Amino acid sequence: MNPTVLTILISSLGLGTTLTFIGSHWLLVWMGLEINTLAIIPLMIHQHHPRAVEATTKYFITQATASALLLFASITNAWTSGEWSLTEMTNPTSATLTLTALALKIGLAPLHFWLPEVLQGLNLTTGLILSTWQKLAPFAILLQLYPLLNPNLLLSLGILSTIIGGWGGLNQTQLRKILAYSSIANLGWMITILHYAPNLTLLNLILYIIMTLTTFLLFKTFNSTKINSIASSSTKSPLLSIITLLTLLSLGGLPPLSGFMPKWLILQELTKQNLFIPATIMALMALLSLFFYLRLCY
Repeated sequence: MNPTVLTILISSLGLGTTLTFIGSHWLLVWMGLEINTLAIIPLMIHQHHPRAVEATTKYFITQATASALLLFASITNAWTSGEWSLTEMTNPTSATLTLTALALKIGLAPLHFWLPEVLQGLNLTTGLILSTWQKLAPFAILLQLYPLLNPNLLLSLGILSTIIGGWGGLNQTQLRKILAYSSIANLGWMITILHYAPNLTLLNLILYIIMTLTTFLLFKTFNSTKINSIASSSTKSPLLSIITLLTLLSLGGLPPLSGFMPKWLILQELTKQNLFIPATIMALMALLSLFFYLRLCY
């Protein structure tokens, strides 16, 4: 790709996320999300491979639907309350629609179907941007709106995401699909605790981005896209293999690695709120996620 075009696209990605971060008006926030989507599409499709074209088309349709839903929610809220401010979302219907739109944007279950397919069709670098940077803007909105969102809906979306993220990754051999299901499971943990302790959501998001960044970069170094290609790479660089092992186990949440900390704190907070059944389900699903990471390490 032409360096000038690449610079413009990367700058637009940064601009879109920054607009969403600083915006307090719904139209400005929506515009930031749109710039973000439109900037990543040329990066996704520049391979000129049928699978990349398919992934880009799926991504575009999904994001366009989510953006339309978000715009509809903000217009409905402005119509009923006369307010365009982000934190003045007093209409419960608008708040629910906003949450649905953002869940579709980041790939929360049951609106997750596009994520494994899209990630599978991309190269590792674009997959990395999709799994990390593209999650920041929607979470910036969620962290501002959390007192106005329905806690039961958040809890349901979170638990469903951890279940699907755990079960979905079990029978996968493609590393990018495994990382997609891992993303769904981690997002589930973040969304479950959002209403009760948003600071834990932020902590989990930061650690998830650091660990996912490391994992993608290691797979890119090894040029690995399937499970069996990791085995051959361990002989090339033993030190990098050990780092990969630790990162994968941390992503799965094995104590005493850093990925265990947010899970432990989230389970602690859920039990303080007397949500014992959700906490138990999520802990069991974390074991499933850990199982497929152990399989990768083995």
